[in-house]
Amino acid sequence: MKEVKSSSVEVHNLTVIYHRKPVLWNIDFQLPEGKLIGIMGPNGAGKSTLMKAILGLVPLNSGYAKIYDQDLKDVRSRVSYIPQRQTVDWDFPATVKDVVMMGRYQHRGLFGRITAKDKEIVDEALEQVAMQSFKNRQIAQLSGGQQQRVFLARALAQQADLYLLDEPFVGVDASTEESIVSMLRSLRDQGKTLIVVHHDLHTARDYFDWIVLLNASLIGVGPLDEIFTDEKLRTTYSGKLTVLSQVGDRLREKNFPVREK
Repeated sequence: MKEVKSSSVEVHNLTVIYHRKPVLWNIDFQLPEGKLIGIMGPNGAGKSTLMKAILGLVPLNSGYAKIYDQDLKDVRSRVSYIPQRQTVDWDFPATVKDVVMMGRYQHRGLFGRITAKDKEIVDEALEQVAMQSFKNRQIAQLSGGQQQRVFLARALAQQADLYLLDEPFVGVDASTEESIVSMLRSLRDQGKTLIVVHHDLHTARDYFDWIVLLNASLIGVGPLDEIFTDEKLRTTYSGKLTVLSQVGDRLREKNFPVREK
């Protein structure tokens, strides 16, 4: 495991198995603070599952994840999560401003009193993503790119230190993607840490400082120039069946305990 001076996220021996099929196998890494980090791999490589495992949203068969060297429950207010847009029920009756205000609940509690300062922070977040004029619009009435901007505004309103974004560029136009990248860079320059599940190899070199290459098991993690090499990319994108077959064999050999729902 590559050592970093000050880690934002650490996972150790992390394994997730669904229906006796390994999705993540024995993942170990540390991620530094203040970097823009991409998680990349082929479809079905476990990228979204890894992010959910870090956030405690899926059960682990082994291992653990820590954030800022603490359990998630102790640093939850410092962490903001933007899930895949297609996993969200956009028919939920809420306005843009309602959704962005949810970012303040981490600080106030679900039934805490919203202050004038909270409202000011929400307005500033909407301005940053150019959605202030839509604040009273129902979220279901927005385009895909506009919905993604609203999610970003909610994350900004939370004023977190660690941001985890699952495929934020899917279903958005080039202009929206460019503005999202610019915003992520700005947050990084403020000392924030951003971890992004991403699938486009062509843009990765321009977007990220660090890369996690994943294909059920960890292929590589580290600074972009060290990890984003032809050799590691070939291993990541052409070895999926081999990796899963090897892991499946090891499960059978060791009679690994599998947690079923």
